[in-house]
Amino acid sequence: MSNERKKELVVSAIDNGTVIDHIPANEIYKVVKILNLDSYNDEVLIGTNLSSKKFGKKGIIKVKNKFFEETEVNKISLVAPNATLIVIKDYEVVEKIQLNIPKEIKKIVKCINPNCITNIEDIETYFRVVDEEPLKLQCHYCEKTMTNIRFEE
Repeated sequence: MSNERKKELVVSAIDNGTVIDHIPANEIYKVVKILNLDSYNDEVLIGTNLSSKKFGKKGIIKVKNKFFEETEVNKISLVAPNATLIVIKDYEVVEKIQLNIPKEIKKIVKCINPNCITNIEDIETYFRVVDEEPLKLQCHYCEKTMTNIRFEE
């Protein structure tokens, strides 16, 4: 076996599903948690602290037979805004999506203000992004600004 071949990281390909690439290494398990992948019943491959020319260290998640909904993609973008979603069908890449933080966030984030109407009544949360780095959101209802993001259960 050649030295070049020995240096390659061999990870099994998935026939259908999604790969989330370029996740910051320190955020990989947060992505697993917010997507509930710890209770997903098909193959999930998690790689962390992998070498990346672009980021130094990165994480990658491969999820077999899973195609993410918009709310799930938005959750990923809040934790890993530079991640790339790669959709695989019949072992072929059919779509590559560079994630971006949305300007508005509905339903997926919980307001930290206990007196906010969204924490008292059954009202859909709604935030606007004030800053992307570090991430800062403002609640539409109580106008509370927060940097510590909590996701809806």
